[in-house]
Amino acid sequence: MQIRRLGEVDYLDTWRAMQTFTDQRDEHSEDQLWLLQHAAVFTQGQAGKPEHLLVPGAIPVVQADRGGQVTYHGPGQWVVYLLLDLRRRGMGVRALVDLIEESVVALLGEYQVAAAPRRDAPGVYVGEAKIASLGLRVRRGCSYHGLALNVDMDLEPFSRINPCGYQGMAVTCLRDCLPPGFAAPTMEAVGEALLQQLQARLPAPVSA
Repeated sequence: MQIRRLGEVDYLDTWRAMQTFTDQRDEHSEDQLWLLQHAAVFTQGQAGKPEHLLVPGAIPVVQADRGGQVTYHGPGQWVVYLLLDLRRRGMGVRALVDLIEESVVALLGEYQVAAAPRRDAPGVYVGEAKIASLGLRVRRGCSYHGLALNVDMDLEPFSRINPCGYQGMAVTCLRDCLPPGFAAPTMEAVGEALLQQLQARLPAPVSA
């Protein structure tokens, strides 16, 4: 498993890089996890409907090839892209979704934040508020795209959309969910802990 820590990167450039990696990889290519942040951008998934994009203003909108509806990426949010050979790891898409959600729930538990997934609306929630979203694409048995976890960010742009296609859905971030007196972790600490949770749950490749 190769871990790439990319900092803040452009969405379009990163998306194209994921596509290129997936198209060019073979049975010997090492799987990768990309940890990064994006500058402010709205992305529409393949099922995205224009009516869920309310007032984007100056924030750019990108039509992506992931699953799901519209979401927002911005500074203070960790994004992890999972570039995995699912066949080699003996995984299906549902298993990967479950693994991502379980990893986020466990991570938030480290900070005494109780969270849970929802079957009717993929992602992770603290109460009724969404704290992490996910959207995947599988091509030639390999995944790309991944998850976005709101850590310490400006949540206002979420009010300009129906997050993940749900009108009025509340959105939160880790900063606002910490129990009283709990010291806020650094972005770096949260990012590394998230990578650890994901790696701990990924099944080993059947063959190199």
